[in-house]
Amino acid sequence: MARGELRIYLGAAPGVGKTYTMLEEAHRRAERGTDVVVALVETHGRKHTAAMIGDLEVIPRKRISYRGVELEEMDLDAVLARKPEVAVVDELAHTNVPGSRHAKRWQDVQELLDAGISVLTTVNVQHLESLNDVVAQITGVEQRETVPDAVVRAAEQVELVDMTPEALRRRMAHGNIYLPEKIDAALGNYFRTGNLTALRELALLWLADKVDDQLDKYRADHRIDATWETRERVVVALTGGPEGGTLIRRAARIAARNKGADLMAVHVARNDGLAGANPAELAKQRVLVESLGGTYHQVVGSDVPQALLDFARGVNATQIVLGASRRGRIAQLLSAGVGVTVTALSGSIDVHLVTHDWIRSGFSRRVPPALSRTRRITGFGLVLLGLPALTALLKAGPPISLTNDILIFLAAVIGISLVGGLWPALLAAVAGSLLLNWFFTPPIGRFTIAERDNLLALAIFVVVALAVSWVVDTAARKTRQAARASAEAQTLATIAGGVIRGERLLERLRETFGLDSVTLLENGQITACVGEPCTDARNADAEVKVDDEHTLLLRGHPLDASDRRIVEAFAAQAALAVKQERLSAEAAAAKPLAEADRMRTALLAAVSHDLRTPLASAKAAVAGLLSDEVHFDEADRRELLETADVSLNRLDRLVANLLDMSRLQAGALGMTMIDVGLEDVVPRALDDLGGTVTSRLPADLPAVHADPGLLERILVNVIGNALRYSPDDKPPLITGSTLGDVVELRVIDHGPGIPEDRWDDVFLPFQRLGDHDNHTGVGLGLALSRGLTEAMGGTLTPSATPGGGLTMVLALPAGTPA
Repeated sequence: MARGELRIYLGAAPGVGKTYTMLEEAHRRAERGTDVVVALVETHGRKHTAAMIGDLEVIPRKRISYRGVELEEMDLDAVLARKPEVAVVDELAHTNVPGSRHAKRWQDVQELLDAGISVLTTVNVQHLESLNDVVAQITGVEQRETVPDAVVRAAEQVELVDMTPEALRRRMAHGNIYLPEKIDAALGNYFRTGNLTALRELALLWLADKVDDQLDKYRADHRIDATWETRERVVVALTGGPEGGTLIRRAARIAARNKGADLMAVHVARNDGLAGANPAELAKQRVLVESLGGTYHQVVGSDVPQALLDFARGVNATQIVLGASRRGRIAQLLSAGVGVTVTALSGSIDVHLVTHDWIRSGFSRRVPPALSRTRRITGFGLVLLGLPALTALLKAGPPISLTNDILIFLAAVIGISLVGGLWPALLAAVAGSLLLNWFFTPPIGRFTIAERDNLLALAIFVVVALAVSWVVDTAARKTRQAARASAEAQTLATIAGGVIRGERLLERLRETFGLDSVTLLENGQITACVGEPCTDARNADAEVKVDDEHTLLLRGHPLDASDRRIVEAFAAQAALAVKQERLSAEAAAAKPLAEADRMRTALLAAVSHDLRTPLASAKAAVAGLLSDEVHFDEADRRELLETADVSLNRLDRLVANLLDMSRLQAGALGMTMIDVGLEDVVPRALDDLGGTVTSRLPADLPAVHADPGLLERILVNVIGNALRYSPDDKPPLITGSTLGDVVELRVIDHGPGIPEDRWDDVFLPFQRLGDHDNHTGVGLGLALSRGLTEAMGGTLTPSATPGGGLTMVLALPAGTPA
């Protein structure tokens, strides 16, 4: 069975016309003879959207009872049984009512697709998982319903339904999106012009990335290697040299001139791991390119030009920025170099060769000897003493052929090269050829050779000796470089691990290199220090420049040249860690402000909506009693007074909850802790609530140590919540027990319950989990109850009721026995 196709209509905000456009497409397909059904469409009271359904077949929705409320969801089984060619399913990110087969509607859609049914659906950009936090930061509204980006990216078609902010606000003002009483609040909050502009840009950029992914897939499927200049991408090649900063800034300017161009920095590491890249420079350059809005990449390859071009073609790059060669003229004559090779093989990719201050002699490093000084001196000593001794030994012994003499000298040269390296081996080859010529090659005692074969043998000796000495020296150098690279890699891994684990890098640096003190300066001021501070470079044994702002001063001993680049890597990471700590501190300082702002926003929303309802009811009742136009009998007057009384009591509870929540968060909640019996507090809470509740408290239940007033408030909130969601034939049950020095009170309901993974969510303020009735409170009851309980040293935790439902367990310290 072929999988169905998914078509998504993406919008920047509610009201741009996603559902309307989706229904237009459904009609077009139906007119072409396609079997189309409406599985679910949310009109939100918009008459134009409702009219657009027209004569399309609509699958009746499935009714689900949740917490005593009848809710409607898409009837997935009915759609599967009907098996149309195309199903219209609105609001992909919707969260299904608990008890549904799937938690999310997008999971329902996946099942339809697996059944071979194509789906038309809608989603707003704020519901995309990757953009959820960004949208919350822009709008100040956190979206709890999200859909994974991978689901949307996997769609065969994603169509943007776009509308300018001004046009969308006009639609809002004309009443085409929300009900009249919600228009002013929406225009002044979520639907501000700046918010809509930012959301529109997010939607356009996300869709551009989706289209870019589709283009990359098409090029890969059709094996297209040529660059398609659909979007400018600038790749800058980094060698790890100091010219990298210049190249990055030049590439960033090129990208800026091509508005919207991507900036990518790439370093090609030799696959033998022995390239001379400076890790400290690469670390600084990575920070620089990321600060300029680019990305950093590293690839491995033995052929640097080819690896660079493969990367550029793989990302569909249009321009490559390279630094001009630092090699001398002779080296450039012997080898074309990376820049010339890349330019010759780049094809349609433009190549920029950028000059810099470190060309040729400006940046040259002396290649260190492969072996230690002691071994080189030993090698020269063997040449000066060992070869004469070997000659004397051969002359004193029985005569052997010239070929054997040459082989013995060749073995000596190889031994000298193993001990002393290249230069002693070269000297040994020259000296050995002279000794062989004088003492063993006829005519003896003269630097001439009588026979052609002897000349050839001696020439081969010299060539082989030189070749072997060069190979041995190269191997020794590579071995030393490998050991050095391994040590550097281990040190850098320690640095990376230190950053991840938050360790103090400066302390690790001092320990690693045996220093007395390490000081990090930022603009001349001490930012971090281990040991005695040092603020003047003249008093330091070594100075390491990190960037334009940061400098590392070391005291203890001079820094070896071979250790400098590792220290530079330490310094770069230390500066980065200091910045991260500063940002973390700023974020920690901003978090209470953000939380306060969120609480204030939620409080305003609560005051503007939830407090208005009881206030309006009370005002209407009082206004009716004061009216001279209508005459009420005693029963009507009493009913109006009772309405006002109930509304004002409800208003009083809401205001008290808000005030207590604010006191809790401010740490200013006053409490009078005494031993109080639950048999006294529970009845008072039940009297406040009314309704049917079964209480089975044991007669020997000990008292609890709590504030009686606050405990009553907790019980009113918890029991009231249980009453709200309990079926009429199964009222809530209250039981109690002791566990050590803790008294546990259980409030048990047999309602629809809450999934275990959502238990913590019920204690979040200003929300009603799964409750679509916006006239039952501000969503503070359980949040306040948990806060009050914890303030008294207790806990309030949910658990599952056997047979279905939710049990709230209130645990408080037992009172002092009488």
